[in-house]
Amino acid sequence: MGKLRGFLEYDRIDEANIAVADRVKNYKEFTVHPGEEKLQDQGARCMDCGVPFCHSGCPLGNMIPDFNDAVYQNDWQKALRILHSTNNFPEFTGRLCPAPCEAACVLGIINPPVSIEMIEKYIVERGFKEAWIQANPPKNRTGKTIAVVGSGPAGLAAAQQLNRAGHTVTVFERDEKVGGLLRYGIPDFKMEKHIIDRRVSILEEEGIVFKTGVEVGKNYSVEELKNFDAVVLCGGATVRRRLPIPGSDAKGVVQAMDFLPKSNRWVDGLTDIDPELHAQGKNVIVIGGGDTGSDCIGTSNRQGAASVTNFEIMPRPADDRTAEHPWPYWPFKYKTSSSHEEGSEREFSIMTKEFVTDEDGRLSGLKTVHVHWEKQEGERPKLVEEPNSEKEWPCDLALLALGFTGPEPTLAEQLGIQLDERSNVNADTKSYQTNIPHIFAAGDMRRGQSLIVWAISEGREAAYQVDQYLMGTTQLPTKTQGDLPSHP
Repeated sequence: MGKLRGFLEYDRIDEANIAVADRVKNYKEFTVHPGEEKLQDQGARCMDCGVPFCHSGCPLGNMIPDFNDAVYQNDWQKALRILHSTNNFPEFTGRLCPAPCEAACVLGIINPPVSIEMIEKYIVERGFKEAWIQANPPKNRTGKTIAVVGSGPAGLAAAQQLNRAGHTVTVFERDEKVGGLLRYGIPDFKMEKHIIDRRVSILEEEGIVFKTGVEVGKNYSVEELKNFDAVVLCGGATVRRRLPIPGSDAKGVVQAMDFLPKSNRWVDGLTDIDPELHAQGKNVIVIGGGDTGSDCIGTSNRQGAASVTNFEIMPRPADDRTAEHPWPYWPFKYKTSSSHEEGSEREFSIMTKEFVTDEDGRLSGLKTVHVHWEKQEGERPKLVEEPNSEKEWPCDLALLALGFTGPEPTLAEQLGIQLDERSNVNADTKSYQTNIPHIFAAGDMRRGQSLIVWAISEGREAAYQVDQYLMGTTQLPTKTQGDLPSHP
């Protein structure tokens, strides 16, 4: 695949970004198109490696060498067909995926891996630019009706696949607009929301019905779901992890998933600025070092924060892959996000002990200690506080980016669906069925907090199983067994 010795001839390139001083003035995406010739060169770096571990490293099983080769050959339409055969929404993953495929790239053993995610993004953007991506409604309908609860990436993928099979699909979304986490959890500077809208328009043209502002179990009875032949639950993992320490109820201690959706709604013109959920002029501390924490940093900088500091309880990762995470597994390396580049102090191995408040109960600071992790044979590492490391930090707004513990239990309780030991919907790992045969679950609601690329994969696989359940057979695609074990 690619050019025979392209990996020796061309160095890896990544998307360039607009200068920090310019991009923090607005919420627009800030990457710069590298040019199609440069993208062809990047496709040429794909090696004829025999066993494409990138394919196995991708939760969707994308046929990466094939679309890389098509790009190298300047056959972008072919590349798009290959990409869409396994991924319903490469415009989402091409912007938001952490790219486990690149971590598994064979070239990555000795050199920087192929720029797979960047190539993926520009394949689909070329497809939209050339109007190659058009609605393709099914020619025949089966007469079967399916309800999909939740319009995040898992719900959208399940809906499109089931619609392609000829079923009549209705998607229920409790928010004002379709998209779930993609719309309200991801800032516009990472993905502008017209990217979602253009895809949803195609899905509507294909015959999928979207009902927004409808929350099943509240303003839509679960009894009404009995009118559908099958139900797919894709409500995500939305119960936020808390920080149960003194002062956690103070004004100014805010969950990231209250802060980010409010900002996104303001950017979309759906709501006014809420001073309690706005960083302007404040000393902001973001607790949590993942992607959500990074999104909080970028948003705080755009809102005009006086300072932004990022706390992470884990130690600073190594700059390069370690023996604990050998190729082709995901390496836990030190990563500087575009939001960190825009302005943020980073503190590792630090634990918040108390939120300090003033006489009005408003947050004024944080008390912390430094920690280290002691490894114990056959047991989880033990967290140990460093003596004499106490420190107090000025803080007006603390954003908790600590992840999620699982889905909200209300709907499962009303439907009589069993939960697993982690409080996720207990759906079979192969059939995606719950204890109620015609009700299925996919995405974070089933597997727990995970990646967008996993959500799309789960939606596709659940659709395959639903079609099989309803019709006794199915023509929908499914993944083959990969070379690596699946993992969240």
